[in-house]
Amino acid sequence: MDKKNKSYFIPIIAAVCIVLGILIGTFYANHFSGNRLGIINVSSNKLNALLRIVEDQYVDEVKMDDLVEDAMPQILGELDPHSAYIPAKDLEIVNDELSASFSGIGVQFTINNDTIHINNVIHGGPSEKVGLMAGDRIVAVNDTAFVGKEVTNTSVQKKLKGPKGSSVKIGIYRQGEKDMLNFTVVRGDIPQKSINACYMIDDKYGYIKVDKFAENTYGELLFALAKLNKKDCQGLIIDLRENVGGFMAAAIQMINEFLPKDRLIVYTQGRKSPRKNYFSNGTGSNQSMPIVVLIDEGSASASEIFSGAIQDNDRGIIVGRRSFGKGLVQQPIEFSDGSAVRLTIARYYTPSGRCIQKPYNKGNDEAYEMDIMTRFEHGEFFSQDSIKQDESKVYYTSLGRPVYGGGGIMPDYFIPADTTGMTSYFQMARNRRLIVQYSFDYTDKNREKLSKYNDWPSLLKYLKTQNLLEKFAQYAEKKGLKRRNILMNKSKELFDLNIYGNIIYNMMDMEAYIEYLNQSDTTVKKALDILEKNEAFPKAPEQKNKKDAA
Repeated sequence: MDKKNKSYFIPIIAAVCIVLGILIGTFYANHFSGNRLGIINVSSNKLNALLRIVEDQYVDEVKMDDLVEDAMPQILGELDPHSAYIPAKDLEIVNDELSASFSGIGVQFTINNDTIHINNVIHGGPSEKVGLMAGDRIVAVNDTAFVGKEVTNTSVQKKLKGPKGSSVKIGIYRQGEKDMLNFTVVRGDIPQKSINACYMIDDKYGYIKVDKFAENTYGELLFALAKLNKKDCQGLIIDLRENVGGFMAAAIQMINEFLPKDRLIVYTQGRKSPRKNYFSNGTGSNQSMPIVVLIDEGSASASEIFSGAIQDNDRGIIVGRRSFGKGLVQQPIEFSDGSAVRLTIARYYTPSGRCIQKPYNKGNDEAYEMDIMTRFEHGEFFSQDSIKQDESKVYYTSLGRPVYGGGGIMPDYFIPADTTGMTSYFQMARNRRLIVQYSFDYTDKNREKLSKYNDWPSLLKYLKTQNLLEKFAQYAEKKGLKRRNILMNKSKELFDLNIYGNIIYNMMDMEAYIEYLNQSDTTVKKALDILEKNEAFPKAPEQKNKKDAA
C-alpha cells in the first residue's frame, strides 16, 4: 500500500478506535456500577424536565425558586425523619444554636403578651455597657415599632443579632419613665453556655446539667469538673434530661474524660459509610469518679451516645426513663445559595452493638412524631412494666449485663413521671401559661424589692410569706380560669414549686432555678441514693448454679 492510501485510511481507523473506546467504556461503566449513573441521569433529567414543563406551559405564572424550595423538604421527607433541608434564611440561626458564641446585643429575654421582656442583661455585654436593665421592655427596633403578633423568637433573633461591630437602635419602655428610652447598641460576641448548672449538691457530690452538646461543651465540662474537684467532689450526677443532642465530637470528648484507654465509645456505619470506631485514649482525668447519668424521653442523639457508652462500658449507672431513640448521623451539605441539607449517611451504634435509632416508616413522619405521646398513652412514663423490650435484640455490656436494642437507651433504674398533686385546675393553668405570666408579672412589679435577696434560699424564704397562690388564683380568675378551691389546694405543692421557681429564674439565673427544682426532684434523689450506697459502679450479673448431672 502506497503512502497516499495509508494517509487516506488513518483518519478512518482513528475514528473507529474512538467509537470502540466509547462503547467499551460505556459497557464497563454500566457493568461495574449497576447502571447507577444511568439511573441518576434519567431521574434528574425527569425532575429538570418537569420543572421546565411547568415553567413553560403551566396555566399561571409560577415562581420557580419558591417551587423548588417547597419541593426540597418533601423529597428529603421521603427518606427518614431526620434528613432535612434548611433554607438560606434559616441556616445562620440553626448553626448558631450549637456555636460557642454569636454576635448580638447580650440580653436574655421572654416574650410575654406579644412584647419582648428583658429577663437578664449579660454581664460585660454590649447592652449592659449602654445601660439596658432587667425588666426593660423592647418596643421598637431601628425606629420601627416591634410589638404584637410579629414578635416571635425567630423574628427577635433576626432583629437583634447581626455582624460584630454593627449597631442597632433599641426603643425601651421602662417602668417609672414616661417616655420611651432609646439606646444604640453595638453588637459584640456573646458566649453561649451549654452547661446550665454546676454545683455541689451536698458536701460530697457534684451535679452538672448539660443542656446541649455544642462547640464549647467539652471546655465547659473541664471547667466544671475542675470547679467541683476543688470542693473535694467524690461522685458526680450528670443530667442529660431534655438534652436533644448536638455534635457527636463533643459527646466523644466528654465520655473520654471518664473511660480508661481503648474502650469503644461509639461506632457509625451506613451503606456508603464503612464502619468507623471511636475509642477512648486514656487521657481522661476522671476515670475513677463515680457517675450517675440522668436521662428521659427528651434525651436524644449525642445524649444517647454518652449514656450508651457509660452503660455498655459499665462505667456508671443510668437513671430515669427511656431516651428518645435518635441514632441517625447527618452530614451537612451546603449549596451555593447559602441553603443546606442535613443528609443521613449512617447510624450510631453503642459499644455493645445496639442501634440507638427507634423504628420509623419512610415518608410517614406522623407516627414517628407522635411516638412520645404514644408512650405516654401506653403508660410507659409511669410504669416500667409498660415498656416492651424486644427480646430478640438483646446485647451485653462489658460485664455481661443484658441491654436491649430497638431504639433509645433504657435506664438501669426506672423513675416514673411524678403526678403527685396533678389536677385539672393545675393543668389548665399550666397549659394556658397563666403560671408563667403571673410569675413574670409579679417579678416585674416587685423587682426592686426582690433584688435585695442575693441567693435563691433567702429569696424563697421571702416568697413563702407572700401568699402567692391566693394572689395567683385571683389573677387567673380575671384571665378566665374559674377558681376551684379544692383542686387548687390539692395542687398547692405543684403551684408553689412552679411559681417560686419561675420567680427565682426571673430574678437570678438558670443555675439557681435548677438548684431550687432539684431539692424535690425524685430522679435526683435516686441518683444521690445510689452514690451514697456506693452503687455507681455496675456489678456483673450473678451466675446461676447449674445442677449436677444425674
